[in-house]
Amino acid sequence: MNPKSLISAAAFVLLIAISIFSGPGCANIIPPQGGPRDSLPPILIKATPNDSTRGFKEKRFVLTFNEFVDIQNERENLLISPLPVNAPTVMVRLNQLTVRLNDSLEANTTYSINFGNAIKDYNEGNVLKNFTYTFSTGNYIDSLELKGSVVLAETGKIDTTLIVMLHTNPDDSAVMKDRPRYVTKLDNKGNFNFKNLPPKTFYLYALKDESGLRRYSKEEDLFAFADKPVILSGDTEPVTLYAYATAKPAAPITANTEGGGRRTGPGGIAIEKRLRPQSTVVNGQHDLLTPFQLSFNLPLRKFDSSKIRLYTDSTFIPDPAANFRQDSTGKKLILANTWKPATQYHVIIDKDFAEDSTGLKLLKTDTLSFITKKTGDYGGLQLRFRNLDLAKNPVLLFVSAGQIVQSVPMTSLDFSQALFLPGEYELRFLYDENKNGIWDPGQFFGKRNQPELVKPVERKINIKPNWQNEFEIAL
Repeated sequence: MNPKSLISAAAFVLLIAISIFSGPGCANIIPPQGGPRDSLPPILIKATPNDSTRGFKEKRFVLTFNEFVDIQNERENLLISPLPVNAPTVMVRLNQLTVRLNDSLEANTTYSINFGNAIKDYNEGNVLKNFTYTFSTGNYIDSLELKGSVVLAETGKIDTTLIVMLHTNPDDSAVMKDRPRYVTKLDNKGNFNFKNLPPKTFYLYALKDESGLRRYSKEEDLFAFADKPVILSGDTEPVTLYAYATAKPAAPITANTEGGGRRTGPGGIAIEKRLRPQSTVVNGQHDLLTPFQLSFNLPLRKFDSSKIRLYTDSTFIPDPAANFRQDSTGKKLILANTWKPATQYHVIIDKDFAEDSTGLKLLKTDTLSFITKKTGDYGGLQLRFRNLDLAKNPVLLFVSAGQIVQSVPMTSLDFSQALFLPGEYELRFLYDENKNGIWDPGQFFGKRNQPELVKPVERKINIKPNWQNEFEIAL
């Protein structure tokens, strides 16, 4: 290389060095990247004994995975069929999961252990969903299936926390006294699927099992039953169960937290010193379409309707037709009235008009004033339904925020109402078999009567104020 070339090369190297070390800042040192995050669940590479083993006589089995694994909430996740008396013991070490069986195995029986979401990899927590290990103590694996779904009869919706059970005892009392033979869970669409069943006759139920005992113990619990025994064969039709609760959970008594008129009892618990009714007036206004109502924490043991009166306008003209009545619980006073729009009303309550079951009364005479809403605050509503079966005695239910706000027995395909409270509504149809206008739960023990069914309408309606709202809905 000639001298000029050497000088040129040296100058180029010097220029690069100067640009690196004399720049505005030092270059960041970037550590080598470890590749994409692991998002795959563990993979089973070996089962000892093998999955679907026949003539199984072991007391345990071992599952080996391609990475370190962990177990989570095995009590909630693990489903063993047939249901054992004593749950198995699950142990994890590195990439191996060992299950020790704590019950004697039945002869000629197919067992399946579904791990649900219990198995996950140790580092990233990726879940191996619904992994199932199956074996048989006989010389064949039972392969029959039973599929179906569970629907809440009162709403037409689903509750994925319910369990589904198969009993072999035909007695009604079995759901209260016996452990089921097989148990499975619902998927996120309310469907169930029993697998590896033998060709037997079963009795099918669903249950809200908050106690974990797999038994029906409270009328407040959701419960469902099949109309007839399920006789498993090569091609068994899916079954739909309709869950209901015979009794509603008791509502807790909540203390009024407004100031004054209260004393403190043992433990710092506030105790009322006077009666505190709650009304249906909201922001000084009352709805034209609903009765005026006073509610109390406890039932009234004394009530004098002559000592609570309704007046209109500033002249305090009494309304002679106004008549307050108690509801069946004794906790509400209701005044049904034909309200005039945009009108001021006054409810005057004498201090000794009522007394609750603990002896509480008002401390003084009280006046509650309110103005009724204007007709322009409401919208007109007209609905026309296609494919509605009037022979099933349908009752149209308007639902807002999960609560039924109006129910209308349908005698034609059309519904119209001049004033309707604006908002978004879900629609349902109650098929009212006994024509009493309300939903009736099932009766299982001794009667086996299914609950009345409610079917939700897929389309919601949005009612605008001061507008004639019209909808045509195909069912």
